[in-house]
Amino acid sequence: MKDKNTAQEISKRRTFAIISHPDAGKTTLTEKFLLYGGVINQAGSVKGKATSKHAVSDWMEIEKQRGISVTSSALQFNFEDHCINILDTPGHQDFSEDTYRTLMAADSAVMVIDASKGVEAQTRKLFKVCRMRHIPIFTFINKLDRDAKDTFELMEDIENNLGIETCPVNWPVGSGKNFKGIYERKEKDLVTFSGTEKGTKEGEEKYISIDDVKAIEAQIGDEALVELENEIELLDGAGAEFDLEKVRAGELTPVFFGSALQNFGIEIFLHHFLQMATLPTGRVSGGEVIDPVEHDFSAFVFKIQANMNSKHRDRIAFMRICSGKYEADKEIKHIQSGRTFRLSQPQQLMADERKILSEAYAGDIIGVFDPGVFSIGDTVCMPKDNVKYEGIPTFAPEHFARVRQVDTMKRKQFVKGIEQIAQEGAIQIFQEFNSGLEEIIVGVVGVLQFDVLKFRLKNEYSVDIMLDNLPYEYIRWVDSDTDMTKIEGTSDMKKIKDMSGRPLLLFINEWSVDMTLKRNKGLILSEFKKN
Repeated sequence: MKDKNTAQEISKRRTFAIISHPDAGKTTLTEKFLLYGGVINQAGSVKGKATSKHAVSDWMEIEKQRGISVTSSALQFNFEDHCINILDTPGHQDFSEDTYRTLMAADSAVMVIDASKGVEAQTRKLFKVCRMRHIPIFTFINKLDRDAKDTFELMEDIENNLGIETCPVNWPVGSGKNFKGIYERKEKDLVTFSGTEKGTKEGEEKYISIDDVKAIEAQIGDEALVELENEIELLDGAGAEFDLEKVRAGELTPVFFGSALQNFGIEIFLHHFLQMATLPTGRVSGGEVIDPVEHDFSAFVFKIQANMNSKHRDRIAFMRICSGKYEADKEIKHIQSGRTFRLSQPQQLMADERKILSEAYAGDIIGVFDPGVFSIGDTVCMPKDNVKYEGIPTFAPEHFARVRQVDTMKRKQFVKGIEQIAQEGAIQIFQEFNSGLEEIIVGVVGVLQFDVLKFRLKNEYSVDIMLDNLPYEYIRWVDSDTDMTKIEGTSDMKKIKDMSGRPLLLFINEWSVDMTLKRNKGLILSEFKKN
């Protein structure tokens, strides 16, 4: 890349996804990051009453009502001459597909764990996705303001359950009412905090050298000091050593402690994170890694969201810029269609708030108005280039239902709504193999997505629907050369097609899949849709 300023801007970028089990405090932690970045002045609460100010990262109405995140938000803030892009993800396992796509756009992940619960089921599932991508994982153990598990138990929990070595960068002194502060291992300082308020970053931090025994005893008491010294001695003797190369290879997770609610340990974490996290990393196109700095602008679509602005009924394609500098006046090429055009209304999004951009750099997330051109996994680049990034896999749905609109006069809104929501990747829609659009079957990864579908069709398209659950649990895409009329299946098999006309089979029982393969020589069935 010829432009020195572009290289400098890219070097300032850090892009991470924040993941956790529900209720581990992820949304609160995200808001405190934004407080330090000066983006917001007062933290909201997703669990507050209707009059409360809601969390910035939870913008969809159903999220505010339920107090959970069901769609990923892209947030950006500046801190210490760095530009940080946060991809906030759903914590609930029913939305793991959206989380997976979001992780494809991140260079590292911050895993939030509840100190009183340790590693929970969804943490394991999300962690596996991170390991598949070999991205660096930073662990923040939250809620030290409540009674917590033994700290060594928490480390063992992470190592045994997630199969990754841990290296605590700092160490808590007590928990709950006895939470006194955290010990910074490298600096050998005890950091205490007082005067915090739940919604602000105001407060007094005190750094005391571990050698200043009198000052520490006065702050935490002699018993707590003896316990801390014993724990640090044990940790230094038996714990894994910090190795930045292993961190960046996703083989070692640095561990941090704090309380997002009390706003303690957040700024310390940010300082360390900026030192350890990688710059924007290259993505693969045609077997070649595209260098973020040396190559001209390129990006891929990892998310599509309709109706973010209820007044305009628009559709936004979220893009991760992979290389170079984006400039609003430049034409780009959409690889999948071969069309060349200017991206319409490029925006930086803060939940449902927007800021029109004239430029953005590798590592940044931008949202562009989508007139129906983009699909998840699409690549855009400069007209002279032919960059094509690897597609994003589609999860096989595990739950199915027949969907009908209550008011037959609203057929047009119903079809439009269900197709747009399907294009976002939140649901997959199918038809009976030999029928038209009259019969629509919806497939989802998690059953909560049915509730979201019902809610969104009602609120965004004014359409009430009825859902009839179907007993199928297994779906297989059929090799396109197969004659569907000649397939000999089992009594629990159903023939369907997706909205592209590709044939599929649904089964109630797993053994039926093997039986169907045995009965049809040469039949090829796949668990994944080929992009």
